[in-house]
Amino acid sequence: MKPTTGARLGSSGCTTQVIVVRPPSEDVELTCGGVPMVPLPVEAGDPTGEDGPGSLTGKRYVHPATGMELLCTKAGAGQLRVGDEVLGIKQAKSLPSSD
Repeated sequence: MKPTTGARLGSSGCTTQVIVVRPPSEDVELTCGGVPMVPLPVEAGDPTGEDGPGSLTGKRYVHPATGMELLCTKAGAGQLRVGDEVLGIKQAKSLPSSD
């Protein structure tokens, strides 16, 4: 799948929902909780019991290899992944200090 900017996606394996902020440069296999992400609306199923912290509302998740960036709009128990790689939370840039 190659989602476009502004696409709203959800997981049928948990309650996670995201908005695509930056689309990937290539087709990706985006999953959450072990099941593919699909366009909203989607019926949330039972969590898969995947280990990990899950997804957090308001956080931006990035995949550096493809340049994809997602904004999590609804938290869930599953981890966001592209293939076997877990997406990392985007770190805020530090502001320059003033003298």
